[in-house]
Amino acid sequence: MRAARLIKMVLLLQARPAMTAAELARELEVSERTVTRDAQALAEAGVPVYADRGRAGGYRLVGGYRTRLTGLARSEAEVLFLSGVPGALREMGLEDAASAARLKVSAALLPSLKDAPSAAAQRFHLDAPGWWQEPETPELLPAVAEAVWDDRNVRVGYRRPDRPEVERNLEPYGLVLKAGVWYLCARPAEERGDFRVYRLDRFTAVAVGEDRFVRDEGFDLPRFWETRAEEFARAVLRETVVVRVSPAGAALLPYATGDRGPVREALERAGEADEDGRLTLTLPVESQDVAYSQLLSLGPELEVMQPAGLRARFIEAARGLSQLYA
Repeated sequence: MRAARLIKMVLLLQARPAMTAAELARELEVSERTVTRDAQALAEAGVPVYADRGRAGGYRLVGGYRTRLTGLARSEAEVLFLSGVPGALREMGLEDAASAARLKVSAALLPSLKDAPSAAAQRFHLDAPGWWQEPETPELLPAVAEAVWDDRNVRVGYRRPDRPEVERNLEPYGLVLKAGVWYLCARPAEERGDFRVYRLDRFTAVAVGEDRFVRDEGFDLPRFWETRAEEFARAVLRETVVVRVSPAGAALLPYATGDRGPVREALERAGEADEDGRLTLTLPVESQDVAYSQLLSLGPELEVMQPAGLRARFIEAARGLSQLYA
């Protein structure tokens, strides 16, 4: 346990010019006193860890010290070859670079670990697009990916449905692949205000600039995306409907709507079942039209109570079905 922590500490100090005891303690999930003891142990083992004293002090490696990539366990080597997403790398134009990196890492592995790349590839594969969706790679994705890697400003043409095309100067921070769709998380270059999300398939033009922007070190791409995705999902659900569902309908409801989180919350808020065993739920929905198309698939397992207009549409559908199958 301690040996792994010491190795991680060296790798952290290799990646940054210097780190405070508090920063190392946070990364290693230990106390600052443990960081001090670990730094002393590394120094005694011959690793040139130097401690700067004072308020602005910290730990750093002397003389550009680098450790070699040795000592990987089998599980570590196999996970390393899972870190790339082959399809996504190919779409971003990074397949050759990833292949070269894998070859270099393979060359550094111990003989007993030479089969790690094939072992991982034959056991795990990521297929990002949803079922029955033909993946479409945005033509301008490689140019955007290049700008993201180099922290270069871009000028883009952006078109949204039913709106005129606009031009934007952006600081491209990160790319996200969600259900087969590429998104760019970026900040307007002139305003340097809030970060925004842009769909890559709506870009009509991309011009990568020569100037580099200064990246906000506080920006956390996974956390930002998680927050925005949740906000988007909830913003889309602008209306509510009241329904009665049977036990079978409650089990099928998340699959019919595709909104498992809101359905789960509605089920948790529901009271006791009535004498027929049905639960009364208040569901958030995108619109009455969307609710009609989704909830109708549950047939007799779900009864719409409110709003009255939506209930009337279900009654009409039921009459039509009754006539059709009479």
